[in-house]
Amino acid sequence: MPRIALATYDPGTEPSKDRDLPVLVEALRAAGAEAEARHWDDPAADWGGYDLVLIRSTWDYSWRAGEFGAWIDRVGKVTRLANPAGIVRWNTDKRYLGDLTAAGVPTVPTAYLAPGAPADLPTGHEYVIKPTSGAGARFAARYTPAEHDTAVRQLARMHAEGFTAMVQPYLRNIDVSGERALQFFGGRLLHASRKGAVLAPGTPYDADKVAHPDLRSWEPTDAERAVAERALAAVPDAAGLLYARVDLVDGDDGQPRVMELELVEPNLFLFLHPASLPRVTEAILTAADTA
Repeated sequence: MPRIALATYDPGTEPSKDRDLPVLVEALRAAGAEAEARHWDDPAADWGGYDLVLIRSTWDYSWRAGEFGAWIDRVGKVTRLANPAGIVRWNTDKRYLGDLTAAGVPTVPTAYLAPGAPADLPTGHEYVIKPTSGAGARFAARYTPAEHDTAVRQLARMHAEGFTAMVQPYLRNIDVSGERALQFFGGRLLHASRKGAVLAPGTPYDADKVAHPDLRSWEPTDAERAVAERALAAVPDAAGLLYARVDLVDGDDGQPRVMELELVEPNLFLFLHPASLPRVTEAILTAADTA
């Protein structure tokens, strides 16, 4: 009987936002595993006592990047961690988009402004600023060239807190075709979803945002699958991937581009795709048995 820990965040007195977690724990138990959810920062957890530690909803990690990095290294040394520590570390910094671009993967064009760099911002089109380490649209906002002063204030706040900023053109097709998320598990496409645009004009960068507006199931096109598979093939040590989510948007040419590659703690959206639960359960059990 494999022992499996599903690593999540501590919601404190609030209910957990991970709707899939209790369902997945129950499915693993029904399949014969000794499975439980554990807070990733629980000092009492004996991670070496599990056959597999599956990162699920550690959704506060970007606020505590140093602590989380030490945790994945520590866990990866005492048991099997999915995804592996090296892949997770690579993926926690969105400068990985540069690696994908260098590998020939279509991506959203991205510039990076580290602390101390001048505020070199676009003057001819709408753009987005967000941190290279972040989740849930935290510290993300869209601007027109006329909002330059407001954008500079955001950069100053981010740089003061040690964040490197990403600057990307706002691809207006997202307002039409949305953002598509292709979810892979156990090396195969699991399902896909579509959501609407997250960043409304004028929304402050430090405001709470709905991370998955108008979420619905989606049938990916051949072009979307091809780009997603190219992105995954470019991941360092890609053979170690258990799960992955590739987030795509359409460029100005109407072709899909990678906006983000989620290899740390992607929401699986099993509540939207309940038929995927048996495949996820089987893949997790296989990973635990081969630890």
